[in-house]
Amino acid sequence: MGVTGDEIGPVRSRERFLLGEPVADGVRGPILDSWLRCQSLGLSPDQTELPYRDDFDPDSRLVRAAGPVLDRLAARFSGSQMNVCLADGNGTVIRRRFGEPSLQHSLPPIQSVPGFVFAERFAGTNGIGLALAERRLVRVYGAEHFAQRSQANACSATPIRDQLSGHVVGVLCLGYPHSYEDPELPAVVRRAAERIERRLMEQRSARERALLRTYLEAGHLTRAGGDAVNGHLLALDELGDSGLDRGDQMILKEKATELLCSTQRAAVEVSLPHGRGVTLVSSPLVSRSGVAGVVVEAVLTGEAPPVHHLAVPPHDAPRAGPAGPATGAPAGPRGTPGRPPAAPAAGATASPTEGPADSEPSGPGAPGRGVRGLVLVGEPEVGKYAVAARRRLELLAEASTRIGTTLDVTRTAQELAEVAVPRLADYVTVDVPEAVLRGEESADPHTELHRAVVHGIRDDCPFYPAGRPVDLLPGTPHMRCLDSGRAVLEADLRHSVGWIDQEPEHARRILAHDVHSLVCVPLLARGVLLGVASFYRSQDPAPFGDDDCWLAQELAARAALCIDNARRYTREHTLALTLQHSLLPHGLPEQGAVEVAHRYLPAESGVGGDWFDVIPLSGTRVALLVGDVVGHGLHAAATMGRLRTAARNFAELELAPDELLTHLDNLLVRLDREEGGENAAGSSGIVGATCLYAVYDPTSQLCTMARAGHPPPALVHPDGSVTFPDLPAGPPLGLGGLPFETAEIQLPPGSTLVLYTDGLIEDRERDLDVAVDQLSRALAHPDRAPEDTCQAVIDAVAPDHPADDVALLVARTLALPADRIATWDVPADPSLVSGIRAAATGQLADWGLDELAFAAELMLSELVTNAVRYGGEPIQVRLIHDRNLICEVSDGSSTAPHLRRAASTEEGGRGLFLVAQLAHAWGTRYTPHGKVIWAECAVDAA
Repeated sequence: MGVTGDEIGPVRSRERFLLGEPVADGVRGPILDSWLRCQSLGLSPDQTELPYRDDFDPDSRLVRAAGPVLDRLAARFSGSQMNVCLADGNGTVIRRRFGEPSLQHSLPPIQSVPGFVFAERFAGTNGIGLALAERRLVRVYGAEHFAQRSQANACSATPIRDQLSGHVVGVLCLGYPHSYEDPELPAVVRRAAERIERRLMEQRSARERALLRTYLEAGHLTRAGGDAVNGHLLALDELGDSGLDRGDQMILKEKATELLCSTQRAAVEVSLPHGRGVTLVSSPLVSRSGVAGVVVEAVLTGEAPPVHHLAVPPHDAPRAGPAGPATGAPAGPRGTPGRPPAAPAAGATASPTEGPADSEPSGPGAPGRGVRGLVLVGEPEVGKYAVAARRRLELLAEASTRIGTTLDVTRTAQELAEVAVPRLADYVTVDVPEAVLRGEESADPHTELHRAVVHGIRDDCPFYPAGRPVDLLPGTPHMRCLDSGRAVLEADLRHSVGWIDQEPEHARRILAHDVHSLVCVPLLARGVLLGVASFYRSQDPAPFGDDDCWLAQELAARAALCIDNARRYTREHTLALTLQHSLLPHGLPEQGAVEVAHRYLPAESGVGGDWFDVIPLSGTRVALLVGDVVGHGLHAAATMGRLRTAARNFAELELAPDELLTHLDNLLVRLDREEGGENAAGSSGIVGATCLYAVYDPTSQLCTMARAGHPPPALVHPDGSVTFPDLPAGPPLGLGGLPFETAEIQLPPGSTLVLYTDGLIEDRERDLDVAVDQLSRALAHPDRAPEDTCQAVIDAVAPDHPADDVALLVARTLALPADRIATWDVPADPSLVSGIRAAATGQLADWGLDELAFAAELMLSELVTNAVRYGGEPIQVRLIHDRNLICEVSDGSSTAPHLRRAASTEEGGRGLFLVAQLAHAWGTRYTPHGKVIWAECAVDAA
C-alpha cells in the first residue's frame, strides 16, 4: 500500500526512481511502467497545471447514461470525502459528484470543476490516465501518483466501454483520502461502470425502436393511400409460408447486416439454396427524433417493391454511386470496426437508378412489387459492428487452418503475420528468442530476441528486417508486454513515448509511413514465453480497440501453441540429428579394396534411421553396408545405432552376408519383443528395417551380396553401362524366421558399386521409374571420381525436399596385382614345413620386406604346423602384400584354435600366443570348405 509521510511503500521507491536509482521491488508493474512513461514525457512531479477544455458536450450519450448512476454513488457515499468523477475517452472530466457537497467549493478547481484533462501524458500517473492506458480497473495509492499534488489521495478507476463496439468511451473514477481505503471499492466502481454500459445500450435500443416505429408508420400510411403498395408488409419469419426456412432467413440477415452498414439505397440479389433468389432492398430513414438509420427489406417477386416516403430531408437524401453499396459491397469494417468489408456476394446487382431517397428504383433488373418482409432496421454503426464481429470469427476460423501447417518456428510465425495482414493489421512483426529457433527454452527472452518475421501491405516501411537481433528498452510496449505476459495496446503511437524513446529517429521514419496504432501480444504457450507479436495499423485511420486487441490475442495464442509444437519438434529433430550424426561414420577406414565416397541427407520433416558403413575385413576384403530403419525421430536413430554396432560386430566374426542378415534379423526381433512391455506404457516399438550387405575381395574381384527388403545396388561397368543386379530381395529385418540368400558377382577393376537407401529414389512428386532412370544417367560416367559421382547423384536424383533420409555410398573397385600374392599348397607332412618357411622368406625378400622375415617365418611355422597336426586337407599358405603383410593358412577343418595361457608344465599351447604377440592383428574366418587363420604384420613397423 502506498502512503505518504514516514511509512514505507512506494514513497521510498518513488524517491529512488526520481533520483535515477534502480527500483527492483516494492512497485507494481503498471505503476512503474507509468512512471517510466511520465519520465519520458518530461513531466515534473511538481507540475500543477493541466489542460482545460470547455468544448465537451454536457449532454452527450455518456453523460445521460451515467447521470443516474453518479447520483446513486453520491447518495451511497453521502457525508464522506468521496469524489466521484466521469471522464470521456480522452481523459477529460465531464461530470463530478461528491459525498460531501461542500467539497465542490472547498477543493481546488482541478479537483472539483469538469473540463480538466487527466490523460497520463498531461497529469502523470493517476487513476483516470492509468485506466485509459491499461484499459482495465486500476487502483492508485498515495505516492504511486506521479504528481506531488495527489500524494494524499487514493483512487479506483475503471474504463467504460460501448458493449456493442468494445471501444472505451469513458472512465469512472472514485477518489478518496488514502485512510478511506476499502477492499469493496473496486467492486463498487466496477458494478457502477457496468450499469452505465447497460444504460448506453438501452439508449441505442431506444433509438432503434424509434426507427422501427417510423418504418411501420410509414408503411401503414403508404398502404392507406392504396396506390403505392401492391404486396403485403410482413415480418421476415412470416415469409416462411413463401418457402423461406430458418437457413434462408439466416442468409438474408447476414447479407442485410452488410447493407445496414451504409446510409445509401441499394438492391442486392441473394441466391438461396435450392436455386431460389430473393432481392434485398435497403433504404435510409430518419426517426421523428432525428435518428438516422437504414431499413432492409426482402422482396420475393421479380417486380419492383414499393418505396416508403420516409422522413428523410430532401437535402440529406443520399445517392448511390457506381462504387457504393448498390454494388453489394457496402462501406464498413474489414474484420474490425472501421475496416472495409469483404468482397460482395455473388449475384449482387446494382440499384439501376440514382435519385432522392423518396424515389423508386426502375429499369431493367429492378426488383418488382410483391410480397415483401422486414429483415433489419437499425443504425449503420450497429451494422458495422455486427459485420466486424462476424468477420473476426471468420478470421479466427481461417487462422485455425492456416497457422501451423508446418513444424517450423519461422514459417509458423510467418503464417501468423499472413493471416493478420490486412484484415486485422497492416504490418506485423514477430520477435522470438534465438533459443526458440534452436528448439530450446530461452533463459531470458527479454535480452536475446531475434526478428523472425516482418510482413505488411508494403515492403518499404522501415521496420527492422528479419534476421537481426532486437534490443528492447524498459518501458517500451514490447518490453511491458514481455514483463507482464499480457497484451499491450497503444492506440496512438504518436504519444507512445516509451516506443518513441526506444529509437527516436527510427520511430519517426515509421510514423512517416502513417503507422499510428500498435498492439503487442506475448507468445505464451504451456507457460513458456516464446516471444512477442506486434500488430501495426496505418491505412485505417481508426486506432486499434479492445476488440482488435482481443482478436490479436486469440491469433497469437493459436500461433504460440503451433510455435511451441514446432520448437519441441525442432528440439527433438536437433537431438535426433545429433544422435544420427554421432552414430554414423565420422571418417572412412584405410583399406585398399575400394575408393569410397558417401553422402547423408536428413529428411526435412524428421531424422530417420538411415545408415551406411565401410568395414575392412581380413584378406584385404571390405564390407559395404547401407540400411534404413522404419520411422523417424530419436527412436529410429537409436535403433539405427544398435543395428550399425551389431553389424560391425557380426562383420568382425567374418560371417557370410546371408548369415550376418540373419543375426541382425534375430537381434531386431529380440529388441522388438523386449520393448513390447514398454509399448503398453506408450513407447513406440521397432517396426523393422531394411539392409544391403556386400563383401568385395580385391584378390579375386568377387563381390558377395545379400539384401533384406532393400533396393538393389547400381553397378557402373568400366564401359559406362549401368545395371541393377537382380539380387534375391529377402524379407525386411524384424520379421523373423525367413531365410536370406546371397549372390556373387564378378566385378572387373574400375567398376563402381553404388549403394543407397530408398529416400534417394522414392518421392511423392516423381514416379519410381523416372527416378531410377535419372540415377542411371547420373552414374553413366565411369571416369568420374567417387566423390564427384556422389555429388552428381545428389544434384540430379535426390528430392529437393526429401521426406525421408538419403544415405548414399559409392565404391570404385580396385584389384590387387597378382605379383602381390603368393600361394603354396602344403601336403599334410610336418617335415615339409621348413620348405614353406624358406619359400616365404624368399618371397618377402623379393617384395623388399626382409625386416618382416623373422616374424613372418615364426608365425607361418606355428600356423602351418597346427594345420598339419590338427586340421585337414587341403592345406594352403597365402602371403598378401597390401598395406600390411598378411599371412593366411587355410585347411579343410572347421575347428578353430583358441588362444589360451599355457601352464609352465605344459609342452604345447604357446603357438597362438606367440602369433598374437608377433602379429598386428589375427583371427579366423570360415569358408564353405573349412577355415582360414590369418595374421597381419604392419609394414611400417618393420
